[in-house]
Amino acid sequence: MDADIIVVGAGLAGLVAAAEAVDAGRKVLIVEQENDQNVGAQAFWSFGGLFFVDSPEQRRMGIKDSPELALQDWMGTAQFDRPEDYWPRKWAEAYVDFASDEKRRWLHAQGMRWFPMVGWAERGGYGAIGHGNSVPRFHITWGTGPGVVEPFERRVRQGVDAGQVEFRFRHQVDSLVIESGGVTGVRGTVLAPDAADRGVGSTRGSAGEFELTAQAVIVSSGGIGGNTDLVRKYWPSSLGSPPDSMVCGVPAHVDGRMREIAADAGAHLINADRMWHYVEGIKNWNPIWANHGIRILPGPSSLWLDATGKRLPVPLFPGFDTLGTLKYLRTTGHDYSWFILTQKVIEKEFALSGSEQNPDLTGKDVRMTLKRVLPGAPGPVEDFKKHGADFIVADDLDDLVRRMAELGGGDVLDADRVRAEVVARDREMDNDFTKDLQIAALRSARSYRGDKLGRVATPHKFLDPKNGPLIAVRLHVLTRKSLGGLETNLDGQALGTDGVPIDGLYAAGEVAGFGGGGMHGYRSLEGTFLGGCIYSGRQAGRAAARATA
Repeated sequence: MDADIIVVGAGLAGLVAAAEAVDAGRKVLIVEQENDQNVGAQAFWSFGGLFFVDSPEQRRMGIKDSPELALQDWMGTAQFDRPEDYWPRKWAEAYVDFASDEKRRWLHAQGMRWFPMVGWAERGGYGAIGHGNSVPRFHITWGTGPGVVEPFERRVRQGVDAGQVEFRFRHQVDSLVIESGGVTGVRGTVLAPDAADRGVGSTRGSAGEFELTAQAVIVSSGGIGGNTDLVRKYWPSSLGSPPDSMVCGVPAHVDGRMREIAADAGAHLINADRMWHYVEGIKNWNPIWANHGIRILPGPSSLWLDATGKRLPVPLFPGFDTLGTLKYLRTTGHDYSWFILTQKVIEKEFALSGSEQNPDLTGKDVRMTLKRVLPGAPGPVEDFKKHGADFIVADDLDDLVRRMAELGGGDVLDADRVRAEVVARDREMDNDFTKDLQIAALRSARSYRGDKLGRVATPHKFLDPKNGPLIAVRLHVLTRKSLGGLETNLDGQALGTDGVPIDGLYAAGEVAGFGGGGMHGYRSLEGTFLGGCIYSGRQAGRAAARATA
């Protein structure tokens, strides 16, 4: 055997699994198709949000949370309804329990810390047992994505120094080695050396072949978001037809190859039509990978219009229901939509997803971070406003609407409808009471101290010049996460189509639907993707270590 355990993929789930196996005394070989600059994979690029329940940060902000409320929100969001949801449901229950108790303690002991103001993502709006977080639970890691990766990469690098771990970079797995019905290794292509920077596309040229053997293989190769062909192949019929035009929120190496390879080898791929794509994507004016898109993390004040200028229905407000909004927009016949807002809104409410778009939090710069509560938008947001192809800035509504129509590329936009929507919204601001539920929601949001201080602008009229200039942002569908994946039990063992564990094969992270083949069900509560990688990686790493004792 070349190792006790082979881990396929050097992303967050793979690092966690390897670190746990090293702690158990196992020899680990990590196979990764990219170069050594890509350790941490997608997690490195993330905003670093983690889902905790009844955390000290929540309590300090006056948030009353509980495991019972969190499980109510999770199940109301997931809407499990398939026979194959048995293990996803079990994983959901186990994960909420983990997030309510051990998760924060365990991560804190490894050196992780969190921004004191807890964010409120996916607010729902359908009722107590429907989709959404009833309370804020989005904890931003100090150091963002790199801060999440660091403790586990450090543990793995210590294993390298001790001779327990070996990285095999530029090794692309093409198949699993199967003997007597069990998995005993991997084989594939040694890719030609390529020193491309992190996230930048690399050559697929071959420099040879390899075969490696071990007692157990943990597949932690990520999702399909960089492969728009696979996204379209598995696109759920419930969301209509896939967009002709999408931007990619992940690098090209997030290609889904390994998920398909494992399924071809007998692992049970379930819920492949469940996926999580954002509707607030913008084209990166300074791209790292091909078709690079960035997600706006919006506060609740922007007016959301479809491509024709029609306002989106209740409760499809910014930050309330990502997939509900995607489903609606796919009925409009257009691949984009619009935000209309003001300078006052963009300064308080626009954040950009991604470690590279948040240099203050990523760099752990306290002084720069404190500037977020001061007047003015963060530098990266202003850069997009200045350079981004999807941003329009104007001093008056007529000019804004005219330029929106030009950017939309035709006579799609109903200019009169846009003007009517903006004017009508402003009339509702004359009183503290209103029939406009978005205005009621943003006023309600400001009752939470975290939103009032740093996330929700003071309600105001868009057409009042003192709040300007006016801003329009064209929004695209942004590919991101696979919610389905390889079916696993609670030990991370990959199951065959007969429901029986495949000897020697484990799966963790996004390739396993973050656990069980889809622990989020149809929708996610946000902050649960990184945590799902961590928890499923830990489960698989510990179980594989026990099995190879």
